Amino acid sequence: MSFGTQDDTDEVMNEINVTPLVDVTLVLLIIFIVTIPVMKHAVPVDLPRAVSQKEVVQPETIRLSITADGKYHWNESDIADDELEARLRQEAAKDPQPDLHIRGDKDVRYDRVAKAMSAAQRAGVRKIGFVTDPSE
Repeated sequence: MSFGTQDDTDEVMNEINVTPLVDVTLVLLIIFIVTIPVMKHAVPVDLPRAVSQKEVVQPETIRLSITADGKYHWNESDIADDELEARLRQEAAKDPQPDLHIRGDKDVRYDRVAKAMSAAQRAGVRKIGFVTDPSE
C-alpha cells in the first residue's frame, strides 16, 4: 500500500531557491562599482589658499555711574534724570547694541539703581552688567 512515489510532481516545494537572488545582487554590485566613478565629474582646479577671519565688531561700552549722592554720570559726564531714558533709547537703536555697565556706589540708595535699570529696560537695552570692585 503505497500512497505516493518519489516522482510525484504535485508536492509542494518547502525550500527557497536563493541562486537567482544572489545573481541579481552580484549584477547590481557590478553596476554600482562601474557607475560610481563615472558620476564624479570634476574639473581639477588648483585653487589659491587664503586665510581670512570673520570680522568681529565689538560693541562699545556705556558706563553709567551712580554716585553716593544719587547723581547719574554717563561715561564720566553728568546727565540729568530726564535725559537718561532718551539717551538709553538712542543707544539701544544702534547695531550692534552697546553694553551698559552700571557702577553704583556702595552708599547709594537702591532706588536710584532700580530706576536706572528700569529706564534701560524700557529703552530696550538688552545687555546690562554691574561693575564691582574685587574684595580684598
